[in-house]
Amino acid sequence: MGLTERVWDAFANTIKLNDKVEQLNTTVAKQQSHIEDLNARVIRLEAALEFALHAQRSRRLPTSPR
Repeated sequence: MGLTERVWDAFANTIKLNDKVEQLNTTVAKQQSHIEDLNARVIRLEAALEFALHAQRSRRLPTSPR
């Protein structure tokens, strides 16, 4: 294997690696977006739960002492 072939293989491997890094970057960006969406949904669920619990507490009648 001559020097030219080794250099050419190194360039080809570098280009392949660059493509893989770009694909990984795209995947990570999609996953980050998905995580942010899930985080917002959890926050909304927590708020709804707090409202429901507060409404349930305020509907209860005070108990009379026996």
